[in-house]
Amino acid sequence: MYYIIYPILYLFSLLPFFILYGISDFFAFILFYVVKYRKDIVLSNLTIAFPEKTEEERIKIAKKYYQYFTDTFIETIKFISISKKQLLKRSIGDFTTINNLIDKGYSINLMAGHQFNWEFANLLYAINLKIPFVGVFTTISNKAIERIFLDVRRRYGTILISDYDFKNKMHTVFKKQYMLGLAADQNPKRPTNTYWINFFGRPTPFASGPEKGARKNNAAVVYVGFKKTKRGHYQFEATLLCEEAAKTKEGELTLKYRDILEKTIKQDPANYLWSHRRFKFEWGNEYKELWKDGELPK
Repeated sequence: MYYIIYPILYLFSLLPFFILYGISDFFAFILFYVVKYRKDIVLSNLTIAFPEKTEEERIKIAKKYYQYFTDTFIETIKFISISKKQLLKRSIGDFTTINNLIDKGYSINLMAGHQFNWEFANLLYAINLKIPFVGVFTTISNKAIERIFLDVRRRYGTILISDYDFKNKMHTVFKKQYMLGLAADQNPKRPTNTYWINFFGRPTPFASGPEKGARKNNAAVVYVGFKKTKRGHYQFEATLLCEEAAKTKEGELTLKYRDILEKTIKQDPANYLWSHRRFKFEWGNEYKELWKDGELPK
């Protein structure tokens, strides 16, 4: 199946961006108005995150979100054939902060959110950083499509480990200086073994693994925020959260991450993966031992 799908996608990827974005607009329209793909989840999430906005304002954000969403998939297909020169023309980032940490001998946890376009970030950072970039990915049921996506992401040396294999392989990763990329806002499968904190004013479980791993390995922790400067062009900004995670208190890094993630999302509310159920778990007193954010919710 791979050898059937790949040539088709490769030929598709050769189309110029203006045609690809016309196709993206069409699919965004279909997803929002016809299929209504997870539209109820998107609008529900936006209502929780931005209660101060009017319904009309939230619908406007949602429409823009679907354009960003389909652009991301179209751009990812474009990466099959995109030249390095064109990639660098369309994405810029701050690498000084991270490379300085590498020079000091620190291992680094890069914590990002589900912002668009993370595929640009993966390739850009793999090109510009001094040590291999390790990424954890969620497996795709269609193995042919997964292989194509992995080929794209490995193009400049990114080391990819599936979330299922990470527990078995993480000891190999952590044996020497490493740089690990994590979408630290990944919705936990269960609300236990997490840190409960407020996210946009609502008690929400955050996966505790990213913080616990950083503290255990005394890694430096850097947040990478994504900014869409114009269509098909991205800027990535690195912010140091700490140099030595082992010196932080439990929950401290997750709170710092939450604060800067919220700030980034508010700058462009459409640029976040609102179609996943970020607020699906309800707070209950059974989670009070996991609460890390001041007074317990009522």
